[in-house]
Amino acid sequence: MSREIARVRAAACRVEDGAGFRLADFSTRGSGDGLSKADAPALLREGVLQLAELQDRLAAQDRHAVLAIFQAMDTAGKDGAIKHVFSGVNPQGCAVHSFKAPGPEELDQDFLRRHILRLPARGQIGIHNRSWYEEVLVARVHPQVLDRQRLPAEVVTENFWAHRMEDICAFERYLRRQGYVVLKFFLHVSRKEQRKRLLARIETPSKNWKLDPSDIAERNHWDAYQEAYEAAIRGTATPHAPWYVLPADRKWLTRLLVVEAMLEALEALKPAYPQLDEAGLQRLEAAGEVLRAEKA
Repeated sequence: MSREIARVRAAACRVEDGAGFRLADFSTRGSGDGLSKADAPALLREGVLQLAELQDRLAAQDRHAVLAIFQAMDTAGKDGAIKHVFSGVNPQGCAVHSFKAPGPEELDQDFLRRHILRLPARGQIGIHNRSWYEEVLVARVHPQVLDRQRLPAEVVTENFWAHRMEDICAFERYLRRQGYVVLKFFLHVSRKEQRKRLLARIETPSKNWKLDPSDIAERNHWDAYQEAYEAAIRGTATPHAPWYVLPADRKWLTRLLVVEAMLEALEALKPAYPQLDEAGLQRLEAAGEVLRAEKA
């Protein structure tokens, strides 16, 4: 029953139509009705095993690719969610990429190019820790980021952000038409919980390495980021590339909802191991006869 409840909770976090979307309508803790922290480890293990089996079929079938995008404020738990949810998948069928600020060469290219180069191949699950959405989040909050891109003046109009989101929607629609399943996870953490986690990074020696001075500085732009995320989700949530706005104040619940969303998406593809035709089965039997005839 808990597995069914988790699936229902994940579905409730899914946003397919951004019209009227408000971030304030989504809790940072989640209801979790019928789910408990004590049950979470067993449910997560079960989900990870199912995900590994589905990924194996996905790779064998070699038709679809799945791209999971993770976006969040600092300390929301993206790294931990990726680590725990995908801990059981075959590394050969999974590609994880963390995107930092673009370098000089990348700044001379269109904003999608470096992400296109890291798309998963057919049969793979791709995981992008941050993505092209940084271009309507960080670049929107910090105008100097956009200035470094040296865009021609005629394209930077009052409709610039709307146009960027239109381009993102068009690209994600293109991916879907090429057999990609695109899932976008926003880990929704509260300002209060972020403060708690930042202090833990300062006060716990084993976590000191996780703290970057910019994390504190970015906290000063909290409201601007919330507005940017709300606008991005409102402008790019579609049935073919849905957002999942996940409660991130409780990490165990976040991870459980991610694995359930992944399972639902993969099950919908119905990945199956390839079946040999009659000629293939005959070749297989002939190979078996050769091996059985060998002397031990």
